Amino acid sequence: MKIGLCQMMISKSNKMDNLKRAQYMIHEAVKRGAEIVALPEIFNCYYNLKYFKKYAENPHNYGETLNMLSSTARELGIYLIGGSIPEIDEKGNLYNTSFTFNEKGELIGKYRKIHLFDVNINNKVNFKESDTLTPGNKISVIDTKWGKIGIAICFDIRFPELIRIMALKGANAIFVPAVFSMATGPDHWETLFKSRAVDNQLYMVGISPARNTNYSYAAYGYSVAVDPWGKIINILDEKEGILISELDLDYIQKVRKSLPILKNVRRDIYKSLL
Repeated sequence: MKIGLCQMMISKSNKMDNLKRAQYMIHEAVKRGAEIVALPEIFNCYYNLKYFKKYAENPHNYGETLNMLSSTARELGIYLIGGSIPEIDEKGNLYNTSFTFNEKGELIGKYRKIHLFDVNINNKVNFKESDTLTPGNKISVIDTKWGKIGIAICFDIRFPELIRIMALKGANAIFVPAVFSMATGPDHWETLFKSRAVDNQLYMVGISPARNTNYSYAAYGYSVAVDPWGKIINILDEKEGILISELDLDYIQKVRKSLPILKNVRRDIYKSLL
């Protein structure tokens, strides 16, 4: 399974500029052989709560973003993980939502971020998504022609229970669109992806926007793919770029056979958690 991660620079000023940039990078990833392409968290607008409602779309009445994702997936014949965007429902509730499309342009997965980013880190990052967003309540494991993949968003990766449940539901790889900050990224980003990969013996994939130091919230960057042994197989730096990686799905079973962690999960003891 060949994946392409689009670490794009997000524009503050114009939604259509972001969509054109995303579409261009998707095409470039496919030219380099990607069969599954993934975009960053909140890729159609600047990661700031005041922009979310303005840029939000309803999946029952496709706007510019969802139309672009669907048509591009169909045109290129790929699976497309649309990072995440602000979603608004019929009641006016806002969510941080990832939409996944298959090679026919059909919507096959919708995941609303479960764990909202409410933090105040040493007065460097003060952010409260719950002031604007509603948390999701459903775990997303999607069937593809390569097997199952899981979707989580940013802060979700800090909750090992969520990733373990997706592993037990059969996910071979978990894609995590994420805008980690400079307060946590340097210390936690690689550690978290490697830890979740080792815990669950699957591929962990992180997709970040590129870093713009002129923004009040600067993304860490370093989009990454980690294998089931916890080894980084490919990683970018902070600049805009496309990361192409090949995931050997047979390797998952080799690792799980040699070190049978999931086989020995004691559900009888902690079944209430799982």
